[in-house]
Amino acid sequence: MNDDGTGVIYQILPRKNHLSRKAIKTRGASYRGERLEQIIAANIDKVFIVSSFLEPDFNNKTLDRFLVTSESAGITPSIIINKSDLADKEEQDFWKTLYEKIGYKVLLTSVFPESGITELKTLLKGNKNLFWGQSGVGKSSILNMLFPELKLKTGEISSYTSKGTHTTVTSTMFNVGNSTYIIDTPGIREIDPYGIKKENVGHYFPEFNKHLRNCRFNTCTHHHEPGCVVITALENNKISAERYESYLRILDTIEKDINF
Repeated sequence: MNDDGTGVIYQILPRKNHLSRKAIKTRGASYRGERLEQIIAANIDKVFIVSSFLEPDFNNKTLDRFLVTSESAGITPSIIINKSDLADKEEQDFWKTLYEKIGYKVLLTSVFPESGITELKTLLKGNKNLFWGQSGVGKSSILNMLFPELKLKTGEISSYTSKGTHTTVTSTMFNVGNSTYIIDTPGIREIDPYGIKKENVGHYFPEFNKHLRNCRFNTCTHHHEPGCVVITALENNKISAERYESYLRILDTIEKDINF
């Protein structure tokens, strides 16, 4: 680093990992049928996907897209479902149990009244932690509660769309001490995983993995093929209908991109 605050890059080291998604279609890219990669961040230790029970409403299919995108980067994410004070216990228990059975760490949080924040803070120490999720779920409010010195701008829900408004516009990394870093990312309204072939989508659903090798066909998409063990597991309630529906939605998105 020079005295005037400028610097010189002498070497670029390889990335340990990187998290990305399909870039939003631009007019030119859409015309050519291209979906480019948008890199969110690199060299991440932990990923926390933030959802909310209300304002915006909890959407498990959107959460599953974030999960698949994180899994495809080789990072097992944790799940934060915020605004737990706005949901009844039955709803809280249903979703928490569903994802914990798969193997995910699930935290139910609330900023006002404060709940789950202390437990979350213990998971961050000594790591590069990335927070991402839909707009309006309270990601910035959680980070402000954890680290008041960040003073992140918070937004409100649009009365027209019932979706969050963007307050964070670029990914920013903050050093919060004790070798702990927070990567705050812009809220995302829609997300599509990047670079995943349709026959590989099932590999990013952990509960599918124990069944995949037993399917009759190596290229089985677990949709309609005979001898599909994943479908059998679904019928035997070993895979939840909610997760399987998310799987089919992602599969459909990939097929539409291929045929664009």
